Amino acid sequence: MELSAKKVDLLITGIGELATAEGDALAGGAALGRVVRISDAAIAIEGERIVAVGAEAEVRAGFEAEVTLDASGKLVIPGLIDAHTHPVFAGTREDEFEMRLSGKSYVEIAAAGGGIASSVRGVRESSKDALIAQLLVHLDRFLALGSTTVEAKTGYGLTLKDEMKCLEAIREAGEQHPVELIPTFLGAHDYPQEFKDRKPDYVDLLIEEMLPAVAESGLAEYADIFTESHVFGIQDSRRIMTRASELGLRLRLHVDQLTPLGGAELAAELGADSADHLECISEEGIAALGEAGVVPMLCPLVPLFIGQKEEAPGRAMIDAGLAPAVATDFNPGSCYVQSMPEALSWAALRYGMSAAECLVAGTLNAACSLRRGDYLGTLEVGKQADVIITDLPRLEHITYELGRSPVSVVIKRGRVVYERGGAA
Repeated sequence: MELSAKKVDLLITGIGELATAEGDALAGGAALGRVVRISDAAIAIEGERIVAVGAEAEVRAGFEAEVTLDASGKLVIPGLIDAHTHPVFAGTREDEFEMRLSGKSYVEIAAAGGGIASSVRGVRESSKDALIAQLLVHLDRFLALGSTTVEAKTGYGLTLKDEMKCLEAIREAGEQHPVELIPTFLGAHDYPQEFKDRKPDYVDLLIEEMLPAVAESGLAEYADIFTESHVFGIQDSRRIMTRASELGLRLRLHVDQLTPLGGAELAAELGADSADHLECISEEGIAALGEAGVVPMLCPLVPLFIGQKEEAPGRAMIDAGLAPAVATDFNPGSCYVQSMPEALSWAALRYGMSAAECLVAGTLNAACSLRRGDYLGTLEVGKQADVIITDLPRLEHITYELGRSPVSVVIKRGRVVYERGGAA
């Protein structure tokens, strides 16, 4: 007697090529390019989880569903994970972009009252509801571009009231939208104008008032800091982030972006989950990140956007055995780009990464940098069903084509939440 097929909620069939990393641990060095590729594949989904992945004939023999999606012979990959963004802001900074095109540097613009300070003015003048409305617009665009999980930083309030307003906006927008948001408190993004002549007082405010209040609120999972020559130096960064860790917040650090301060070594010393940017990292910094198991978070579009000559030594990090992730660094000032496929293409071009390496960096390694590798970042049985159906023929095409979204359908937690032409 033949056994009947198990009924599931959703079958994705007609997959020309399925490409995914495997496991729940960081993939570094040679392992970064190890991707499972299955031709003529299918995926079975029950509730929010994947229950079968494999050759279509085998999956169809064991499972049936009332709802079937046809991938039309195209490439299917895990939902992309953007693990470095600044999406809570009001107003844009295209005037500063024009200033950079005329030769002004990022630091020069900031010194003249632009940069982060410009976005701070917009956030302080905005209501929480206005910030939520704009954030939801950003989330729609992330979803349409294939990002199903997004790390979301504050950092444009720089008072306790305004930073909490931004964290509340992240929480409430996340409750309304399919994109999974990971909240990060970035009160140490810059010194607010009212503290420009008394910077030590702002450091004390962060340590004594802002961080304890944020930790008590439960609104942030991470704390972050901009460790750089024109903002928070190594000693102040160590004090601030040590306090954040003591309060139970996990750590992410902007380091060695514009100058070689030794920020990567600090991130390693503090046991941060990620060290981000790293255009000016030293060989000692690379070794320190590797020894500590810190994820290098590469943002390949930022140097292009701000006209910076230095490039993060992505290939050297991989050759040293590190496990990088790739992110957009979406923000209004230094990278007004939300497309993870675009970031992956530029990672390939700037760092010499293969399409397989880019895919792992934008899925599994990004998930692990957020401590979510146990349920995100791959298409495997038991993992959350976050799936992207593209219109691409094969994996190599994902980094080959620039300037167009390849995303046809997005599935988040087992539910179709976007189809090209509008939200599902």
